[in-house]
Amino acid sequence: MSSEKTPVPPASNFIRGIIDRDLAENKFANKHWAGSPGDAAHQATGPVDTAKIRTRFPPEPNGYLHIGHAKSICLNFGLARDYGGICHLRFDDTNPEKESQEYVDSITEMVHWLDFGWENNGESNLYFASDYFDFMYAAAESLIEHGHAYVDQQTADEMRANRGTLTEAGKDSPYRNLSVAENLAIFRGMRDGKHPDGSMVLRAKIDMASPNINMRDPAIYRIRRAHHHNTGDKWCIYPMYTFAHPIEDALETITHSICTLEFEDQRPFYDWLLERLAEASLLAHPLPHQYEFARLNLTYVVLSKRKLIQLVEEKHVSGWDDPRLPTLAGARRRGYTPEGFRLFADRIGVSKADSWIEYTILEDCMRETLNEAAERRIAVLDPIKLVIDNYPAGQSEDCFAPNHPLKPELGKRTIQLSKELWIEREDFMEEPSKGYFRLFPGNMVRLRYGYVVKCLSCEKDAAGNVTVVHCEYLPDTKSGTPGSDSVKVKGNIHWVSAAHAYAAEVRLYDRLFKEANPGSGDRDFLDDINPNSAQTITAQLELSLQDAKPAETFQFERHGYFVADRKDSTAGKTVFNRTVTLRDAWQK
Repeated sequence: MSSEKTPVPPASNFIRGIIDRDLAENKFANKHWAGSPGDAAHQATGPVDTAKIRTRFPPEPNGYLHIGHAKSICLNFGLARDYGGICHLRFDDTNPEKESQEYVDSITEMVHWLDFGWENNGESNLYFASDYFDFMYAAAESLIEHGHAYVDQQTADEMRANRGTLTEAGKDSPYRNLSVAENLAIFRGMRDGKHPDGSMVLRAKIDMASPNINMRDPAIYRIRRAHHHNTGDKWCIYPMYTFAHPIEDALETITHSICTLEFEDQRPFYDWLLERLAEASLLAHPLPHQYEFARLNLTYVVLSKRKLIQLVEEKHVSGWDDPRLPTLAGARRRGYTPEGFRLFADRIGVSKADSWIEYTILEDCMRETLNEAAERRIAVLDPIKLVIDNYPAGQSEDCFAPNHPLKPELGKRTIQLSKELWIEREDFMEEPSKGYFRLFPGNMVRLRYGYVVKCLSCEKDAAGNVTVVHCEYLPDTKSGTPGSDSVKVKGNIHWVSAAHAYAAEVRLYDRLFKEANPGSGDRDFLDDINPNSAQTITAQLELSLQDAKPAETFQFERHGYFVADRKDSTAGKTVFNRTVTLRDAWQK
C-alpha cells in the first residue's frame, strides 16, 4: 500500500468563488499583455494574456515582513498557481522617507523562502511602483485636463476643517474652481520644485458632500523633497498611495486586487480613478477590481509595525530576526517552516469577518509539518549522571535508533552506550509521587534503545541536590535482542553516553507575550512581555548533532522540535533553538 498522501484540494472561499464566476463568464478573455506593465496603447500591442488571472503581492519596502504578510503571500501566489495565473511581486515604494534597499532585499528573500517566485516562462514579474512615476504624473495631468483634479493651496488644518464629518458635508476649497490652465501651471511648478514642501497638494475633484469621506476630494500628489532608493532625486513630488495603487494594478493588468478590510472604504475611489483614466483612453477594459478580506489577528503577538519597531529599537529583542518576533526572518530562524505557513494559511482560510486566530493553530501546523520532515535525535536538556555500576569500565557498545519512525527507508543510526550516561533530572525521584514510573530506588525502567536497568541509590551534594544516580543493568534485556521482552517495565527514559556526548548551547524560546491580547485595555503592551520567553541552557546531545548544518531541523525525542541556529552556529559548535514543543504547553 502506498504511503504517499493524496493531495488535499484547496479550501473554498469567497475569493475563489469570485474567480470561478469570472472565469466562467470569460471576463478576461480579451485582456492583452504585452510582456511588461504599460498603458492601454502598450498592452494593445501584445497578444491575449495567457495567464487566466493576475494577482499581486504589493508590500511597501519600509520594514520586515511578518506572519500576517505570510497569509497574503500564500493567498495571492497560491490563487495564481491554482488557477493557471501569475502573481506579481510589486514594491509599493511611493513613500521615499521610510523605504530602503535593505527592506527590498529582505522581502524578496522571504517570498522565495516561502517557496513562491515571480519568474514565469522566462518573464520576471518583479516590479516597482516607482517605475511608473512618469505614467502617474501623466495620469494626474490628464485628470486636471478633464476637470477631475485641482491644486489646493489650503493649509493642512484648513483642509481638515473643511472636510466635514460623518454627518456633515464638507466645504469646497476656495481653489476648487481654478481653470484647467491655472491648475496645470501650478502643478507643473510643483513638479519643477518651485514650491516648498507641504505648501499645496493635488486633489481629485469628486464630491465634498459624499457620505464616504474618502471621496471628498482626496489628495493624490504632495510635495516631498526626499531621496528615493530607486529614482534618486528625480522627483520632488510623490503620488499618494490611494492614487498610485489602482494605477499600478491597471498597468500590470491585475485581474483580482486582493487587500485587507481597512481598504474597503477606498474601493469607490479605486474604481472612480480607473474609470476616469479609461475614459481618457489611458487604460483599457477590463479594469482591475479590488476585493477585501479580513487581516490576520493572532493571539500572543503584535503585528503593528510601530510596536515591532519599538521592540527592536528599545532592545526588548535582539533584532529583526529574533526567534521570538513574529517577523518571517525571526520565524525562519526559530525553525518555523514554509510548509507550516502554507498549511496555516490554508487552515485559517479567507473571510470577510474579522476574528482572532489562536496561536496554537500556527504551532500545530508547524508540529504537523515538522513531524513529517524532522529526523529524530536524543538530547538531555537538564542532565544528571546515571552510573551503571555493573557495566564494565572503559567499555561501550552500539545501540540502534531509527532516524524517523514514520520513514523506515531513512534507516537507523548508531548511538553508544557506556558505564556513565546523562539522563534528565526529572527522570529520577528519590521519593516517587503517585503514578511515577521512572527511576526511583528499587524501580526498573528501560533505557530507550538499550537495556532494562534497576535503580539502586543516589548521591547528593552539600545542599541536598541529587548529582548522581546509581543503577545496574540486566544483560539479557537489550532492545532488539530475543530477550528484550523478558522483563516488563512501565517506564522508558532517554539518555546519552557521557563519554560520547556533545555539550551544546540550547535556547528554549517561548511566546514573547504572556497575554493573549498584548496591551489590551489600558495596559502598555510592553508590560505583557513574558519574562521567560528565552532561556539559554547547556544540554548534553547525541554526538552526531555536533555536525548539524545551520537551519537543519530535528525532533529531540520527548522535548520537541529544534533547529540549528542559522546565525550563531559555527563548524563543530552548533547552537540549537527550540522551535516548538511536542504539545501545547499553554493549555489552560
